[in-house]
Amino acid sequence: MYVPLWAWAAVLGVILLMLAVDLYAHRGAHVVGVREAAVWSGVWVALGLAFGAVVWWAWGGEFAGQYFAGYVIEKSLAVDNVFVFAIIFSYFAVPREHQHRVLFYGVLGALVFRAVFIAAGSVLIASFAWILYLFGAFLVFTGIRMARHREETIDPERSVVLRLFRRFVPVTDGFRGGRFLVREGSRWVATPLLAVLVLVEVTDVVFAVDSIPAIFAVTREPFLVFTSNAFAVLGLRAMYFLLADLMHRFVYLKLGLALVLVWVGVKMLLLDLYKIPTWFSLAVVAAILTVTVVTSLRTTRTTMR
Repeated sequence: MYVPLWAWAAVLGVILLMLAVDLYAHRGAHVVGVREAAVWSGVWVALGLAFGAVVWWAWGGEFAGQYFAGYVIEKSLAVDNVFVFAIIFSYFAVPREHQHRVLFYGVLGALVFRAVFIAAGSVLIASFAWILYLFGAFLVFTGIRMARHREETIDPERSVVLRLFRRFVPVTDGFRGGRFLVREGSRWVATPLLAVLVLVEVTDVVFAVDSIPAIFAVTREPFLVFTSNAFAVLGLRAMYFLLADLMHRFVYLKLGLALVLVWVGVKMLLLDLYKIPTWFSLAVVAAILTVTVVTSLRTTRTTMR
């Protein structure tokens, strides 16, 4: 797959433009409601699907299938981020009107870190083809571990990152609006909002360790790995505000995500024995997620009666 430099520049330009539009639309601190989140979710999904259509037009159906498979995998795994973001925001009692600001800069940092991971992964795969098997085994192990410990929740108070942050960075005793840093006397002091942003960034880096190898299971094209990641992550903020209050309904979601990781890991391990068609792999992932979500909603609807 040959991707000219101008195509990379155009994609980065679109991403930066959409980030600027999003920042302008949310320039004033306000509570993002479900309706607004739904509209923005629709915008981000439409943008991701439209780019897939561009890939189809420019490079053909096989590469478009690889892009869509990577997009769906990343989008589904991003839901796990929403669980953790909700816990972090609840722990710090972050005002709802400032949550979008944290997530905006969190996504900006996520794009940078993931680009670095993708570049490093591409170099490693090009130099050591056997590392794909290591990725596959890691995904299977991670999926099994996620399934076994799906009832566990993250406790920010036990976070090593948070303890180190509090030890070395002076923090105010309360929020200062939507500011991350404030000047008190002769020094700059962090607000709790900066601690939240650091935890959000670290959380995404941890999740990227799973999601990046998972996308390499469906495509080895750096352009497709990056774009499927980028367009999925861009909608993460809207997804959070759309789903945060419904997280208790998705009781089997982590099990479904675990099965997705195991599936893509097995697909990667079988590369030299049998190449599973991209569209079949995409269909399996979609089926797992659909069954998981429908079963979760039906189960919780029954228990809520």
